[in-house]
Amino acid sequence: MLPIDEAAHASRWRRRHPVDKAVLGLGLTVLAISLPPWPGAALVLVSALAVLLGPAGVPARRLWRAYRVPLGFCVTGAATLLVQVGGRGGFLALAPEGPVRAGELLLRTSAASLGVLLFAFTTPMSDLLPRLVRAGVPAPVVDVALVTYRMSFLLLDSVRLIRDAQAARLGHTTRAAAWRSLAGLGATAFVRAFDRATRLQAGLAGRGYDGTLRVLVPEARVSVPFTAASCALLAALAVLTFVLERPLT
Repeated sequence: MLPIDEAAHASRWRRRHPVDKAVLGLGLTVLAISLPPWPGAALVLVSALAVLLGPAGVPARRLWRAYRVPLGFCVTGAATLLVQVGGRGGFLALAPEGPVRAGELLLRTSAASLGVLLFAFTTPMSDLLPRLVRAGVPAPVVDVALVTYRMSFLLLDSVRLIRDAQAARLGHTTRAAAWRSLAGLGATAFVRAFDRATRLQAGLAGRGYDGTLRVLVPEARVSVPFTAASCALLAALAVLTFVLERPLT
C-alpha cells in the first residue's frame, strides 16, 4: 500500500462521507484556480496546509513526501515562464513579466495541489469508488477502476519482491548488471501481471460474476454541520480575497 493510502485509511476523517471531504478539498482546488493568484491562491494554500496539519491530522513528513512530486511539476511549469525564445533579447532571454507570471502560476498550481491532497489523504479509494455508482457512474467503469486499483498494488508488490531478489543475487553491482536486471524486472513483471489477471478472471467466473462487483461500503452520512463549515470557509476565503486583492508586483 502506498503511503498516501495508508494515511487515508488512518485519517481522523476516515469515517466521514466522501461528499463532506470533497466539498472542502475540491472546493479549495476550485478557489485556487478561479480566484486571483494574489492573495486568493496564497490564502487557499495556507488554509489547505492548516487543515491538513491540523484537523485532518496528516503528519508533516508524510505530507511533504507526497507533496514534493506535484510541487516539482509546479516549479518546472512556472520556470518556463521566466524566459522567452526569440525577440530583441536574442534566441533566449528573460521574459518582461516572467517573474510575475511564474509566481502567479506557482501559487495557483501549488495551492490547487494541496486541495487535491486534502481529499486524497482523508478518503481511501475503497470508500470512494463504490459510491460512484450511486452518483450515476456506470457500474462497469467503476468495476474496472476497482480492479485496476487492486492490481496496481499487486504489481508494485511483485516489482519490489523481484528487485529484492535481484539485489540479493548481486544484480545491481555494475551498470551492465543493473541494465540486465532492469530488463528481467520488466519481463517478469509483465508475465506476472498477465498471470494474475488470468487467475482473477477465472476466480470471478467461478463465483458467478455478472458484470458488477458487489462490495461492502462503510456506512456514513453527509454531515450538514461539517459541509456548512466547509462552505463558510470557502466563502470567507473568496470574500477576503476580493477585500485584500492587490497586484502581484
